Amino acid sequence: MRKILLVEDNEMNRDMLSRRLMRKGYEVIIAVDGQEGVEAAKNELPDLILMDLSLPVLDGWDATRQLKAFPQTKHIPIIALTAHAMASDRETALAAGCDDFDTKPVEWSRLLEKLQHHLKEE
Repeated sequence: MRKILLVEDNEMNRDMLSRRLMRKGYEVIIAVDGQEGVEAAKNELPDLILMDLSLPVLDGWDATRQLKAFPQTKHIPIIALTAHAMASDRETALAAGCDDFDTKPVEWSRLLEKLQHHLKEE
């Protein structure tokens, strides 16, 4: 079973995404802020990380930078999730080390395609 770390501070988004991911057969680990996300990624070594960018304690950009700088987690694909939909937001997320970018509200079929692409699934 593939393991996905969901770093999301909004309870409704967390609940909706985690339920959909579990229904698709993924194991879901949840973190509610960027620092907790970094710790969970280092401890759990998930197959992929869904990273909200606007997070308390440590924002998603800094959390991503830390994870991409750490040898054990730098290879883990990170998909940024954000309500910010400007082209510059995508560029900033990719510059921070995110492997992909998706906007909220999440369009499930589009996000699922991105997950499958980064996890090399059919």
